[in-house]
Amino acid sequence: MESIKAFYKSRYARQSGRISVMAITNPYDYNPLIDGMDLLLLVVSDQTDADRETEHVRMQGVHIQLRTVQPGRLESWLTGVENRSIIQWLMRGDILLDHGDYLAKMRQRIVDFPETLREQKRLVEFSAFLRTYLQAKQDLHDENLLDAHSNILSALHHWAHIALIDEGIHPELTVWRQMRKYHPGIYKLYEELTVSPETLEQRVRLVLLACEFSVLSNMKSSCNLLMKVMHSRQEPWSIMELQRHPELQALHIDLALVVQKLVHRGVIDEVAILSYEEAAEELADCMELKYRPVAEG
Repeated sequence: MESIKAFYKSRYARQSGRISVMAITNPYDYNPLIDGMDLLLLVVSDQTDADRETEHVRMQGVHIQLRTVQPGRLESWLTGVENRSIIQWLMRGDILLDHGDYLAKMRQRIVDFPETLREQKRLVEFSAFLRTYLQAKQDLHDENLLDAHSNILSALHHWAHIALIDEGIHPELTVWRQMRKYHPGIYKLYEELTVSPETLEQRVRLVLLACEFSVLSNMKSSCNLLMKVMHSRQEPWSIMELQRHPELQALHIDLALVVQKLVHRGVIDEVAILSYEEAAEELADCMELKYRPVAEG
């Protein structure tokens, strides 16, 4: 394994555009941490070839996965839910090359878990929670009980992640082991949903009710990053202006859904503006919707 790492370290050191290279080995025979391969080489590069972003190689009997990513994509993995393994990759990995200490600084950022990163991850997790929670409510209304159970279980996972982030802890892949230690109340809901003798419908309704009161009541704090952006100017925001804001653009969240929930909860105001002058007579009621925080006090 060490000779393979040395080979790739030398190979990538000679290539332009390479920022950092990290090697992650599979700790267990059946662990999916690196997709069942023996070795993962995470290559951070200014340039990527869409046809070669993921490669599988066999060398000396070792199955190797090569993943080439640009810094922006790696940052989105760190803040989002797209790649849950990224924290373990960055903490477990052996840094082979690291221009400007890029990966070393990212690893230290994970250890420090600054409030800026927490705000990003809270908003991403809340967006995912909201999507699955509302889908579970709709499934229950439509009497699709198995789908409702699946979606409320996903919502409960996102709620657990928010609770851990609030404690300054990174959610791990084995999140329920963490929850049993840090938040036994949420863990109890997980048990109620999965092993309770109550009917499936009763279990789903119980967790939906808990989500309604315990998470949605704290939605403003989960959306603190979005609220900061909206408070950064006096003029109301269009949905596209929010989606394109540098602090929100890379997070890949259901921003329209979050904004609508904040409107319904009275956290932000909906402002109707006449935006089509040529339609003033024919479509007098055609207004563009923009949003601004509700005035406090």
